[in-house]
Order: sequence, then C-alpha cells, then structure tokens
Amino acid sequence: MAEKKVTFEDAMKRLDKITEELSREGVSLEEALALYEEGVKLVRECNKKLEDTERKIKILQISSNGELTEADFETTQQDL
Repeated sequence: MAEKKVTFEDAMKRLDKITEELSREGVSLEEALALYEEGVKLVRECNKKLEDTERKIKILQISSNGELTEADFETTQQDL
C-alpha cells in the first residue's frame, strides 16, 4: 500500500503536537520514543521538501550591463 503524502503544513502541525505530547507529564518511555521517532521522520520529510523547493526557486537579478539574468536560489544565498 502506498504511503500517504503529508503536506509541509500538516507535518509542521503534527510536529507541534508531538512537542506538546512530549512535554506532558507521565509520558511513558515507550510512548516518548515512538513520538521522537515520528518527529525525526517528519523533520526529514520537511527538510527534503524545503530543499526541493529551494532548487526550484530562481532569483531574477540585474547584471552589471543592465540585463535581466536568472540565478539559482542557493548560489544567491551563498553570495549574501
């Protein structure tokens, strides 16, 4: 069975819930470990989505001779 794709926003909401649950008193070690593992998986998914999005973003720049050019987001961020 195919795994359901989680949106970035839904993953972030779930991470907030996991944080709340881990902060709660009386969480068993087994439950805490399961929540932690779920959180790590969600963080990895969110990071992958962010990296994929960064690769897609293009930054428009004006070159020294006045022409409009396109640069990768990552290159532009390193130059800042």
